[in-house]
Amino acid sequence: MELEGRFDGDVVRVGNDARQRFHDSRGYGYPLEGNEIALAPVEAAHLLYRGDLAAVNDGEERLSFRSFLAREPGPEPDFGVRFLVYADLRSRGFYLAPAREPWVTDPPRAEFAVFPRGKGPRDGKIEYALSVVGERTDVAASDLESGALAVVDEESEITYFDVGRPEISGTSETALPQDVEANLLADRVVIWDPPHDLYERTFYGQPLEGREYDRPTLQCSLLEAAHLAAAGAIDLDPAAVIERGREVEGERFDRRLAVYTTLREAGVVPKTGYKFGADFRTYANVESVDDLGHSELLVRVLPAEHVFEPRDLSLDVRLAHGVRKTMVFALVGEAGPGGDADADVEADIEWRSLERLTP
Repeated sequence: MELEGRFDGDVVRVGNDARQRFHDSRGYGYPLEGNEIALAPVEAAHLLYRGDLAAVNDGEERLSFRSFLAREPGPEPDFGVRFLVYADLRSRGFYLAPAREPWVTDPPRAEFAVFPRGKGPRDGKIEYALSVVGERTDVAASDLESGALAVVDEESEITYFDVGRPEISGTSETALPQDVEANLLADRVVIWDPPHDLYERTFYGQPLEGREYDRPTLQCSLLEAAHLAAAGAIDLDPAAVIERGREVEGERFDRRLAVYTTLREAGVVPKTGYKFGADFRTYANVESVDDLGHSELLVRVLPAEHVFEPRDLSLDVRLAHGVRKTMVFALVGEAGPGGDADADVEADIEWRSLERLTP
């Protein structure tokens, strides 16, 4: 028997044996009274596309798959990209449902709840909370929730990303000396005759060529120097170093210093990520610079209100993957002075990681 649906507000209702054929056996829609089910428009479109529904009636208009997709105004915002993702995941063997359907327990802040292969909503587990955007739709940093993100490009190809909230921690050495002589230059600091471990074990600075290696003169970034000065490790006024950093970088310096300090306090060593187009590359377990492994993360520091273009996300993630690292974004709330002498910068930081995902 050919089945047809009909629009009823925001859903498509289908009767006869639709509950058994579509809901019970294949996870489409949610049950109403009797054998009738309610479908989200994207689910109805997929059943039209497969030929399982003969048509969907909207008043006196009888819609085929073609006319359903083409009608204006469309059934939902960004309906075309949402349908492409829905159809792709169905073809991969996943059941999925619009996250706002009433039968999805604990609905995520996303467009779709994607269930493990062979499972459905009533099994109590969501494999991915999936958000969907087109390549020209900006993504607010605050909307990058844990789960998955699907980006549909202009040729209808889909790229999936795994979005996480990483725990930032490490076991790197943190012991520091006190009051080592240093000079503040235009955009960096030189530390004279530092103890051997300041570079070798805690990985601060870069040795100045031509000095004895067992007692190197170190060139430090303003970030490193601000952190060392605040800890009393070098004999510079922390406020003076921070002020110089603000002169060089503007308000960006405060955000980067807040992230740098948080990483160091978590036992992670941040070093410049300039060669990778990032703020930092990080090492979680530094025991000796002579036995230094690969850095694990690339970190970009951004204001919490930052808005991404999906193309930028793709570039960052692909670059990090190509050098065997994970891309992490440090989203910094309003940074400001901390302590009694403007010697440090404090801010709320949220972490997001992005990696390519193959569902």
